[in-house]
Amino acid sequence: MADRETEATAGYLIKRVQQSLRRRCDAALRPTGLSMAQYAVLRALADHPEASAAELARLCFVTRQSLQDLLAVLRTAGLITDADTHRPGRARSLGVTAEGAHRLAAAHDAVTAVDASMTDGMSAAARRQLVASLLRCAENLERVPGTDGIASSGNSAHTAKAAG
Repeated sequence: MADRETEATAGYLIKRVQQSLRRRCDAALRPTGLSMAQYAVLRALADHPEASAAELARLCFVTRQSLQDLLAVLRTAGLITDADTHRPGRARSLGVTAEGAHRLAAAHDAVTAVDASMTDGMSAAARRQLVASLLRCAENLERVPGTDGIASSGNSAHTAKAAG
């Protein structure tokens, strides 16, 4: 495949968008003092307060060990704390502190602005179609071969929510 052909493939363009999105989000988040990974964990905790560590890691696209490292940083910064509710077994529920909620709101505004700039000039219908197309791509790749369409990690439900 020629270079120009490679640069016009969906996979190449998705990676190009992902890299640019990450750079822009990192820059937009800098004033909040949060990294994109820290923002993702705060967002997931706020949206899924009863999620297990494995579920949080999956929602944030990190390993469980990386999640533990991120949680330690957020806990030290006073942005999360152990919640009053207890879960069965050894698992502890976590909650976002008032400071964490404040920083999350600022970070969410920053990330939302970057997302809006990414689709600037697109109609609402074109944005919906983009989301639907990306959702289909994710589901196609998450499907376990030979399992009649079963997703490999449960991300399809998460990605379906993102399309909603």
